[in-house]
Amino acid sequence: MPGNDMLTEKPALTLAAAKKIIAAAEAEALKQGWPVVIAVVDDGGNLLCLHRLDEAQFGSVEIAIRKATSAVAFKRPTKNWEESLASGQQRVLGLPGVLPSEGGVPLVWKDRIVGGIGVSGVRAHEDGQVARAGAAVLG
Repeated sequence: MPGNDMLTEKPALTLAAAKKIIAAAEAEALKQGWPVVIAVVDDGGNLLCLHRLDEAQFGSVEIAIRKATSAVAFKRPTKNWEESLASGQQRVLGLPGVLPSEGGVPLVWKDRIVGGIGVSGVRAHEDGQVARAGAAVLG
C-alpha cells in the first residue's frame, strides 16, 4: 500500500468561487466606469470563467486570459514583470507565457495558489486595481 509521501491533497477553485471573484472585480470596474474583461483560471491555467463588461473591447478577451495564466504560471502578479521590463530587464520578453502588463494576480487560499485572475481593458494599473479587488475575495 502506498505511503502518504506519494500523493498530496490540494484545494481547488470552484466555479462558485470564480463567480464570486468575478462579481467583486466587476463591482470595482463598474464603480470606476471601466469597461473590462475579467478572466479567472484554475491552478493549471485553464479558463474557469470569463466576463466581458458592456463596451469592453474584444481584444481584451485574450489578454485577460493570458494575464491570469501568467500570474499562475509564475506565481506572482504580472505587475512584477511590467516593473522588470520598465527597469530595463528585456529578458522577460523572451520568457514563455510572461505578459509584462499589470492586471494578472494569483488567487491564493491558505497560502496555496488555486488560480489566477486577469483583467484587461483600461490602463494597466487600473486593470490591476480591478484584479486585486477580485482576488481579495479569497482573503
